[in-house]
Amino acid sequence: MSQSRTLGELRVSHPARRVSVREEMRRNLLRKLHAREPVFPGIVGYDDSVIPQITNAVLSKHNMILLGLRGQAKSRILRSLTSLLDPAVPVVEGCEINDHPFQPLCRRCRDLIAAKGDATPVGWIAPEARYVEKLATPDVTIADIIGDVDPIRAARGGLDLASELTMHYGLLPRAHRGIFALNELPDLAGRIQVGLFNILQEGDVQIKGYPVRLPIDVAMVFTANPEDYTARGKIITPLKDRIGSEVRTHYPATIEHGVAITTQEAWTERAPGLLIPRWVREVVEAVAFAARRDKKIDRRSGVSQRLPISALENAVSNAERRALVSGEAAVVPRVSDIYASLPSLTGKFELEYEGELVGAENVARELIREAVGEVFSTYLGSADLKQVVRFFEEGGTLRIREGSASAEVLAQLRRVPEVLDSLSLLGAPPGSPEPLQAAAGEFVLEGLWAQKKIGRSDDRGFVAPERRAELEVDMERLERLRRLKKQVN
Repeated sequence: MSQSRTLGELRVSHPARRVSVREEMRRNLLRKLHAREPVFPGIVGYDDSVIPQITNAVLSKHNMILLGLRGQAKSRILRSLTSLLDPAVPVVEGCEINDHPFQPLCRRCRDLIAAKGDATPVGWIAPEARYVEKLATPDVTIADIIGDVDPIRAARGGLDLASELTMHYGLLPRAHRGIFALNELPDLAGRIQVGLFNILQEGDVQIKGYPVRLPIDVAMVFTANPEDYTARGKIITPLKDRIGSEVRTHYPATIEHGVAITTQEAWTERAPGLLIPRWVREVVEAVAFAARRDKKIDRRSGVSQRLPISALENAVSNAERRALVSGEAAVVPRVSDIYASLPSLTGKFELEYEGELVGAENVARELIREAVGEVFSTYLGSADLKQVVRFFEEGGTLRIREGSASAEVLAQLRRVPEVLDSLSLLGAPPGSPEPLQAAAGEFVLEGLWAQKKIGRSDDRGFVAPERRAELEVDMERLERLRRLKKQVN
């Protein structure tokens, strides 16, 4: 498409009528569907639920609201809507509200076209410049959203305050011919929500009570957390009634979807020798799934998908640090690295009263243990590990420190009969890199502990299951002695 530089050239090259932004989005969406193109690339797990509903809303030319808990890709979906806009559209050059040269709204553009005619300069804007996003907060004013009179502009231009040329446009008029996204709508004061009525129903705004009406063309999209309706605020009923479609988002329905999202979002491509086993990714993801169903965690607040993303990044960092200290070229995260990522977990969920009594760190440790047990059952549920368990039942012990080098871990594991034989099921057969074998061997022991077939102390000493209670008593006694010593000092 050629880009005309003046109004006269535009009349020749683009004589067709101007379409509304929602008609433009509908047209481009129909083209994508006809070509079997992905509607929202990068949005995982919503193909059979959320995306069809958003598609219907766009095809119906509806304004819409996305309802969902934190970390459900609501903001990403809003920003992906720009893919439904044309690659470039003409505007009156220098216009604050992206006026179309054929139908200008603001006084400045109308006066400019009246003065210059076909010589009026024309500019072109990309989809990104047609997207305006605002986070709703209680301190947002109607002037921020709609606009206000600028007395300084009036004084400098010698204009009357009632003149349109004195207007300072808010975010909504500046989104003219584009998409206006408002995040966390319930946080917006009720009197400000009332100010959105006209644009949703009649398609215009009025500024500061002066007889200035701007029939702006905008597609409006909102996000909200359903629990916020009663927590921090609510969406007033008349506004909800004017929103065409309400789409509910959700967390990943399967571990596979969760792993795909975390793999896509987590910053892990940093070390040349980095290898993240599939079962490590699944354990990290299973932690989030366990947290979302745990009664000690507030389900109304939700557990964001940022939890496994942050946890995986932290686990990789711990493995990277250990590899540097040990002088190993390969970086392979272990289950112990997931435990080391506790700081990235404890701030990602809100606790119920029972959880507060236990403490966030203890809750997180139990979540990791539960996740390890679930993934262990998937990979090694049918494996014969009786000889491994018998080794500990007959008095064998094993101590694997968190920072142990791979060679040291393998030397310990060779003391346990048949444990290395099971590593092929984890993709770590004999001859594979030592860091991978060490990580797989540790996973076997952690899985047996998670299923209460062997015991483990806090300093990662693996023992017989009946000695677990003794270790817990010893640790409790040691903790009491530490507290007494601290009191004496």
